[in-house]
Amino acid sequence: MRIPGFDDRAACPAGVGIGYSIGGAGPPLLLLHGFPQTRAMWARIAPVLAQTHTVICPDLRGYGASDKPAQVADYSFREMARDQLALMAELGHARFAVAGHDRGGRVAHRPALDTPGAVERLCVMDIVPTHTVLDPLRREVAAAYWHWFFLAQPAPFPETLIGHDPDFFFEACLLGWGGARLEDFDADQLDAYRAAWRDTATIRGMCNDYRAALTHDFTDDAADPGQRVACPTTVLYGARGAMAREFDVPATWAAKCTDIRAAAIAGGHFFPDTAPEATAEAIAAFLDAARPA
Repeated sequence: MRIPGFDDRAACPAGVGIGYSIGGAGPPLLLLHGFPQTRAMWARIAPVLAQTHTVICPDLRGYGASDKPAQVADYSFREMARDQLALMAELGHARFAVAGHDRGGRVAHRPALDTPGAVERLCVMDIVPTHTVLDPLRREVAAAYWHWFFLAQPAPFPETLIGHDPDFFFEACLLGWGGARLEDFDADQLDAYRAAWRDTATIRGMCNDYRAALTHDFTDDAADPGQRVACPTTVLYGARGAMAREFDVPATWAAKCTDIRAAAIAGGHFFPDTAPEATAEAIAAFLDAARPA
């Protein structure tokens, strides 16, 4: 599925092929999708934001049209963030705003810590910091986010089970974490997700993403627990999502950021899909607030 008005391109800026779409004109904005989606997630959001910004929507490594490296270590958020930094540099953007949902939010968080000069503004959507989710792990969180631990099991166990009926598994994920219905999702976007997640390499890549979270990402976060995001940060979250039910989402970020705003969006975890107009409006407000006086 193409994002209306955007060009589809491919690059290999850091040794890993990245498929991306680009459109609009103005200050650069990087949009990062989550699990189990692709850049098609932004199809009804990116064109709105492209009225005022140059918008870049890549597929994360392991997802969609991007490369799927073989090793778990290749899927740490730090490695995935390097792809995006390299892509933006190749496009001529040394400094940019970034908004990410789900896994994309976790990828966006890492360069805001590691390379603060590159990230001008950060928006994370419907996530709690990785270390906060996992330590200490409460049974209610484990029950809601069971997929973290299933997908992280050694290969080929989850890949084999998922591969027998990818649509059943991934659609169950879309319908969890906040009570969405399948008809709440755009049919063309669903077709794009299905085409991607039926690929065995993509299934393996997504599993490796979650394997890396329990090993590399947890360790990375534990190494700098007091580090704070220096740039202005906006936290958006689903009002009926699993994270809002189990956490005070803005409070989990307050100690991680120096300048934070937060807003709830109607819906569950997948509010960018089910409420694209409200999501675009909230991201636009985040960008407007970021403009210097």
